[in-house]
Amino acid sequence: MEEIIQQRLELTAFSSKMLLVRHQIGTVVVGQDKAVDLLLTAVLADGHVLLEGVPGVAKTLLARLMAKLIDARFSRLQFTPDLMPSDVLGTSVFNMKESEFEFHRGPIFSEIVLVDEINRAPAKTQAALFEVMEERQATVDGTTYPLGDLFTVVATQNPVEQEGTYKLPEAQLDRFLMKITMGYPSPDNEMLILKRHHENARITLLEQVQPLLTKDELLQYRSLLSQVVVDESLLRYIVEVVQLTRSSKAVFLGASPRAAVALLRASKAYALLQGRDFVTPDDIKAVAPAVLQHRLVLTAEAEMEGYNAARLVDQLVDQVEVPK
Repeated sequence: MEEIIQQRLELTAFSSKMLLVRHQIGTVVVGQDKAVDLLLTAVLADGHVLLEGVPGVAKTLLARLMAKLIDARFSRLQFTPDLMPSDVLGTSVFNMKESEFEFHRGPIFSEIVLVDEINRAPAKTQAALFEVMEERQATVDGTTYPLGDLFTVVATQNPVEQEGTYKLPEAQLDRFLMKITMGYPSPDNEMLILKRHHENARITLLEQVQPLLTKDELLQYRSLLSQVVVDESLLRYIVEVVQLTRSSKAVFLGASPRAAVALLRASKAYALLQGRDFVTPDDIKAVAPAVLQHRLVLTAEAEMEGYNAARLVDQLVDQVEVPK
């Protein structure tokens, strides 16, 4: 790994912009630094994100804020049990004047799409997202409509409430680059939240936030990933981690080859956020739980023993010898 010691990319401007983005997020969302870093990583890696957490930990706020910071078209979909695929994709309407059908585009035709409570919609509505998430296009009535290079889905779900929800299909979960779990803030951070509200010095309102990234800048930053150096030993390290998920006795369904590619892209984006143009084993370890946890199906025995997918990934990663 000697070849990756010297810095190849000039990342000063990029790092300064990311510092501004982090600071702006911190004025609105308190106590979710890890989730923020992973979300920025996913956006840089050009991947869709699933935010999971109990009500009140700022999942929707963080997703809306990220969209606000990017000067891009934004739409929000509130998934409900009666939502139809046409409510997502759009529908063809007969134009009496022209005597022909016109396609009226649905809210999915945007650049940053917030899907709130994604697990509340039935399977046929979830299926409407399969093509758009994987191929960035939608086919309606035999006609294919592109969604653009910037198209990104940020979805939220509540892991606790089960009534009126549907389990997301494994094929759909595999299309999310990351599943980011948002927990409760620390006591100090919760004190800070309360103080701001008590003193009427409220956390910056979302409406006051101005975009910090243009579409062109984001696409330019994403192009940097192709120049991030990854030693062959680290590629082998990723393969061994993914292979181990398939052979573990605690796992019924292991990670797919798409997961290995996702782990590579996320590691490169995370390295960029640390101001480096090369990947280290620590970058892979940092993003592995978020990239792999939602792609694994644990055995019934493992679940009964209280295994957690994210912690299991940490254990599996620790079993693989770190490249020197």
